[in-house]
Amino acid sequence: MYLYKKAALKFFSFLILLTAILAGCKQIDVYEKTVPFPKHEWAATDTPSFTFTISDTAARYNVFVVLRHGDGYHFNNLWLDITTIPPGDTAQTLRANLKLGDNQKWLGNTIDDIVEHRILVNNNPLKFKSGNYKFMLHQVMREDPLQYILNAGIRVEKVQP
Repeated sequence: MYLYKKAALKFFSFLILLTAILAGCKQIDVYEKTVPFPKHEWAATDTPSFTFTISDTAARYNVFVVLRHGDGYHFNNLWLDITTIPPGDTAQTLRANLKLGDNQKWLGNTIDDIVEHRILVNNNPLKFKSGNYKFMLHQVMREDPLQYILNAGIRVEKVQP
């Protein structure tokens, strides 16, 4: 009888802990997608595109470029054209100079010889209209194809109040 009560107590303790963990979790509203470059080369003609839907127009959003490159990448930066096509509107292109290193070290997170960057591209959180958005990335570096680039992508994150 004692073992039965002890097992039941452990089971109910586990259920209470699981309920507390699940109740404490809240949904993080994020869109993130990256596109791999099979030969670890990003050609200037290769323009990854990303489409997602915004439904919460009361929220504000941050937009990041996600980039993974090898340690052998030759530059401390990446010049990039970021084109946005909002619903029912014309395309807008922003030319960005993304700082990746400082001659001493990479500024992103390094795991072995791979470096990952999440670089914020808007100064203030943005308000989006409801509908489908399309983002396109186009590298505009002098080297073509751009060597040691593994992935490029977009992350759109709802700013939590």
